[in-house]
Amino acid sequence: MKQQLPPRRFIPCTETATDTPVLLIDSDAPLPDLHACLRERLNAALEHLNLMACSSLPDFAERDLNNVTNIARILVQDVSDVFRVIEHRGFDTPPTS
Repeated sequence: MKQQLPPRRFIPCTETATDTPVLLIDSDAPLPDLHACLRERLNAALEHLNLMACSSLPDFAERDLNNVTNIARILVQDVSDVFRVIEHRGFDTPPTS
C-alpha cells in the first residue's frame, strides 16, 4: 500500500530563471487574499497589454518589445500558479508543483 504524503503548505511558483524555486505560494492563505493577489497581477498585465496595444510598433525597439512580453508572461504565470492553488483548494485535491 502506497502511503500518501500530506499536502505541502508552500507551493513553488513556476520558475524559468533558476533551477530552484525561490517564490512560494502559501496554499493556506485566506481565499480573499489569494484572490486579491490574482486580481492585482491580472489587472496589471491587462493594463500593460492595453498600453502596448495602443502604441505603434515603430515607437519601440526590439529589446523593448521583448521586455514588455516578458513582463506580461511573468505576471500571467503568477496568476496561473495562484489560480492552480485556489482550484485545488476548491476541489480538495493537493496542488502539484
